[in-house]
This record gives sequence, structure tokens and C-alpha cells, in this order.
Amino acid sequence: MNNLSFDDIYMDLAQNLSRKSHCVKAKVGAVISKDTRIVSLGYNGPPAGTHNCDEQWPEEGCARDRKGGCSLALHAEANAILYASKNQITMEDATLYVTLSPCLACAKIIYTTGIKKVIYLDSYAAFKGITIEEGVEFLTRFGVTVEQYQRKQL
Repeated sequence: MNNLSFDDIYMDLAQNLSRKSHCVKAKVGAVISKDTRIVSLGYNGPPAGTHNCDEQWPEEGCARDRKGGCSLALHAEANAILYASKNQITMEDATLYVTLSPCLACAKIIYTTGIKKVIYLDSYAAFKGITIEEGVEFLTRFGVTVEQYQRKQL
């Protein structure tokens, strides 16, 4: 157990958090840490107080917006950032662990908050069937370190 890194622990936590998602289409979790301490958590789904997609529309999920995305869902990283912001927690120089790489919209939010490193498990581009990892490209272009998570062999 002593061989586990914080990357391993926080990615495991992000994966476990993803199980809390009420999304029918995808389950994504996020953890924000700073100086090896967790500052916020999040998972994808509708805003608190609205419908839970798996309860309201268990077969097909919520309606799609004009671009084909969920009409209700907030992405996991956005939820984690919003919670931290709501509680006046600074994310300057923080690290974000997320089970799906950020989309372009979330990448812009991540950059704006001052998060300096993103570690992701799976590819958003592959999930969406697109060829370009737009969020990752945006973040790296503007100096945010982005890495795909690889569990170290113990």
C-alpha cells in the first residue's frame, strides 16, 4: 500500500466518484488536489435540484442539445470547479484528476481557474468519435501540463 502514489489514489477516487453519476450515457468523476490535499470533488450529471436522468429517463437519458450533448448534464470537472468556487477555494496551481479528458468548454474553465496540471484516464475524443482531443490541445497550448494516467506497476 505504501507504493501507491497520490496519482493512483486520486484517480481511483475519481473512478469511484464516477459511479455516483446519474447519467445514462457516461459516468465521469473528478478530483481536484492542491499540495497533496483534496480541495474538491465532482461527477457528471444534472444540476442539484433538477432531474436525475437515470430515474426520469432510464432508457435513453435526457434530451440532446443542438450539438448532440446532454441538455442537462454538467461535466465532472465543471462540477468540481463550481463546488470549489462556491466554497471560495482557490484552484491556482492545483491538479485535476478526471476519468475522461476535458472537452474544449471544460478546458477553457480549467485554464481560467489556474489549474496547472490535468491527469486524465480515458480519451474524450475517442468517447465522442472525433479525431482531435480539443480540450487537451487547448490546455497544452496555454501552458497547462496534461498527462494520460498510467498506473505504475507495483
